[in-house]
Amino acid sequence: MNYERLKTFIAVAEKNSFSEAAKMLFVTQPTITSQIKSLEEELGTKLFERTTKKVEITQSAKILLKYAREIVQMNDYARKEIMEMESMTYGELGMGCSLTIGEYILPEFLKQFKEDYPLIQIQVKIANSHQVINLLKDQLIDVGLIETPIEDSQINLEPFLEDEIVLIAAPDYFTGDDVHISMEKVRQSPLIFREEGSGTRSAVNHYMKKAGLSNDDLQILMELGSTEAIKAVVESGLGVSFISKNAIKKEQKLGLLKAYSITDMALKRHFYIAHRKDHVLKSSTELFLETLQTIVKKKETSVSEQPAGNH
Repeated sequence: MNYERLKTFIAVAEKNSFSEAAKMLFVTQPTITSQIKSLEEELGTKLFERTTKKVEITQSAKILLKYAREIVQMNDYARKEIMEMESMTYGELGMGCSLTIGEYILPEFLKQFKEDYPLIQIQVKIANSHQVINLLKDQLIDVGLIETPIEDSQINLEPFLEDEIVLIAAPDYFTGDDVHISMEKVRQSPLIFREEGSGTRSAVNHYMKKAGLSNDDLQILMELGSTEAIKAVVESGLGVSFISKNAIKKEQKLGLLKAYSITDMALKRHFYIAHRKDHVLKSSTELFLETLQTIVKKKETSVSEQPAGNH
C-alpha cells in the first residue's frame, strides 16, 4: 500500500473531513478524494460514507486505521534510522512555543542549536499553550514547548525546566524594602492578567484557588495577550501583575520593575516538551531536544554549585 495514500487516509479518518485533511496535508481536496478512491479500489472496499454534511468511517476503515498507523510509523522509523546512519544533520524543525518560553527562554537554546547544527532550518510559531497543542494535533509543528500541563490523549508531555512566577510592580508602587507581599495585599491591588488559555494565567489561577481566592475576590483591571504589554502597563504604575521571573531580567537590571514573592507561597511550575504520541520524532527534533536538555542540566548544575546566599 502506498505510503502517501495511507497518510491521507489517516488524516481523513482523524478529521472526519476531506477538506480538513486537505488543509492539514497542504494539498487540494480533489487530491485527497483521488487518493482515497485509489486506496478503496486497491482494497476492494468502501472506507468512508460521504454525505453533504459529514464523513463517516466504515467498519473496514476502522480495521485499516489500526494497521495504517503502524505501517506509517514503521516507515518513519526506517527513514529516520537511514538518515542517522548517514549522519545527515540537516533538515527542518517546526516548533510551537508559548509566549513566555518563546520570548525569554528559547533564544538561548536556539543560539546553541544553530551553532551545533547550522544546516537545520527552524520555524517557530509563538502562541499560548492551548494553541500550541492544537498545532501539534493538526501536524503543523513537530514539537511544542508549553507552560501548562494540558491533558490530552493524543499528546505526550515531559517537564524540562522549573520556573518561578513573581508579582511585579513599579519600583515605587509599594512602600518599604520588603521583597515579600501578603496575599491580602495582592487581593487589594489592581491586577493586570494574561488572557485565559495562557500558561501563566493557568498557573496563577491554580495558586489563587489554592489561597481560597476566585476572580470575583480580585481586582482584575485588564487582561492582555502579551507579556511585553503587561510589563509596560505595570511600569506606568497602573497596577501589578504575575509573570515569569525569566521575563523581567532586563527590567530588573535597569531598575524599571521590582519582583516580589508571595508570603508563605512559592509560585513554582514547570515548562513542558509536548509531542504527538503516535508520531515518530524527526531526527532534527530529537537533536533539538538533546540540546535543550544539555543546556538545562548545565543551568541546574550551575545553580546547585552557587553559594547558598546567591540563590
